[in-house]
Amino acid sequence: MIVDCYTHFWDSPSQLGPASARGGRLFTGHRPDGGAAPLNNAGPDRHVQAGKPVDLTIVVGFVSAHLEAKIPNERVAEHVNRHSERLIGFAGVDPSRPQEALDELSRARNDLGLAGIAVAPAAQNFHPSDSRAMRVYAKAVEFGMPVLFHPGIWVGPEIRLDYARPFLLDEVAREFPEMRMLLAHMGLPWMDETIFLLAKHEHAYAEISGLLRHPWQAYQSLLSAHEQGVMDKLLFGSGFPFSTASECIDTLFSINQLCQGTNLPMVPRDQLRGILHRDALAALRLRSPATVTDA
Repeated sequence: MIVDCYTHFWDSPSQLGPASARGGRLFTGHRPDGGAAPLNNAGPDRHVQAGKPVDLTIVVGFVSAHLEAKIPNERVAEHVNRHSERLIGFAGVDPSRPQEALDELSRARNDLGLAGIAVAPAAQNFHPSDSRAMRVYAKAVEFGMPVLFHPGIWVGPEIRLDYARPFLLDEVAREFPEMRMLLAHMGLPWMDETIFLLAKHEHAYAEISGLLRHPWQAYQSLLSAHEQGVMDKLLFGSGFPFSTASECIDTLFSINQLCQGTNLPMVPRDQLRGILHRDALAALRLRSPATVTDA
């Protein structure tokens, strides 16, 4: 089974807040084919179409009081319910407003049927181990919900880069060793920090979507992960709408072309295949949609 562990959709880029218009190169990015990311074409229909090469897709909400941004969790749940055999939803919550976040977390689980939560410290203007955030993580652990950490560096100049670094999650992982933690984009641009975080903490994982838009960085990071022995902690992701599952699969399996004709070592192909086919549901302690439907 192939699981795309990280995607978004939105009805309009304006849902990402006014800062997104000032995001510049960090926000618009580029697709593997050299074109600009299709931010005005990221609706639910295209999201479903882009997910056809995989078996399951995790779709993530987003909210930030700091950036005046909101992709409503109701929209995520509605989209998931329309395609319940192929989609798993994560709720966006903002720990900078802890009571709202706790209430929304409970609502997401009990009323909306969402399976995990997503936070973005840099985009939500909170330190990852802030006491407000720790309350939110504790509730997620109580509910058995995995927590996705987004670097948030693409949103705009108002983000806090110092809150995006993966090593800041070490304290969180030590405080909540049973929490299933998923780092989006392999912590781009701090992939080395992510690799050592994965090596240290049993239930810390990373998906590789944003990284695959930068093939040379992807090659170096995947080789480092292989050498450090943490390839089993890497999960597949596309980062839609910035790229699609098919584009990312092609990039993943062409990584070693960068070192052809050189003395550079290759990333073993079976290790690359393992990323694509890893049992992400077991890693994140998620139930498959079929199991939930049958129940």
